[in-house]
Amino acid sequence: MLKAAIVGATGYAAAELLRLLSSHPEVQVTHLISDSSAGTPIAEVYPSLHGFCPLVMEKLDAEQLGKECDVVFLALPHGVSAANAPALLAGGCKVIDLSADFRYADLATYEKIYGVTHPCPELLSEAVYGLSEIYPAQISAARLIGNPGCYTTCANLALIPAVRAGLIDPASIIIDAASGTTGAGRKPAQAYHFPETDENYMAYKVAAHRHTSEIEEQVSAAAGKAVRLTFTPHLLPVKRGILSTIYASVTPAFSVEAMYAAYACYQEQPFVYIHPQGTLPQLKMVAGSNMVHIGFVPEPATGRVIILSALDNLVKGAAGQAIQNMNLMFGLAQATGLSTPPWYL
Repeated sequence: MLKAAIVGATGYAAAELLRLLSSHPEVQVTHLISDSSAGTPIAEVYPSLHGFCPLVMEKLDAEQLGKECDVVFLALPHGVSAANAPALLAGGCKVIDLSADFRYADLATYEKIYGVTHPCPELLSEAVYGLSEIYPAQISAARLIGNPGCYTTCANLALIPAVRAGLIDPASIIIDAASGTTGAGRKPAQAYHFPETDENYMAYKVAAHRHTSEIEEQVSAAAGKAVRLTFTPHLLPVKRGILSTIYASVTPAFSVEAMYAAYACYQEQPFVYIHPQGTLPQLKMVAGSNMVHIGFVPEPATGRVIILSALDNLVKGAAGQAIQNMNLMFGLAQATGLSTPPWYL
């Protein structure tokens, strides 16, 4: 039985981690860390956990935690997460970081986008980007994972097969993505207040969202050259889920048959469903699950293809993917503890 800890236990992604890990057959959560809520039972913060988790939150002692656990999930803000990684690793555990601190191969890009100095840049060279379906071998051998962002997971899983196969022009990519309000985290803010979001639909951080650079880095790796793309996020009046609508110009190699051949790389992956022609992803198809649904429609009149993808931002976009990465790191089947079907209602 693996012993696990969650650092930053009061956030939404952490709560989702705890919910999912509570039914994982190979994991026991032994420590919940929150300096601001130390001494408080987690079930007082999330009453839904009454009867499922009796743990009381503790203050962080990173080195000791690393010695007592097999895996530690860091669910802290960027900059703060990375500062704890060296001591945890020194203790002997493996680390899965849900912040952006270990997602970038390029230090300068991370520091420019997030406006901080990385506290342990020496670890970037060994950190593995935790896009489970794309880098399973690297993840299996890693001790430090940068868990991808929700928007980036939704976009990159939809784009990488077509880019790798040369079926779309990477320079033409435009991504319109809409997310539920939990993507903004648990800290209250006026923009996410119920009266502001209910019966509303709005774009935000237009031409300035941090996840653009993360998507670009992964698409560039798939294309074998530097790629710049347009990404516009929108806020949906729902709690969870992301739907991405992606536009790209096709190349002469494009055909419907070639697209399905390219996405056959996901055939053995338990959490990716490729829609047949005539059906497309919806949030109801993925909410509450670790699934990603991907579909596409060619548009011959414009020479473009429209690719749609959907996932749950708290599960496949955060906690579920972190558990999927943990399963790979410890030699477990990827779907262990993650086989819950979506909530259609």
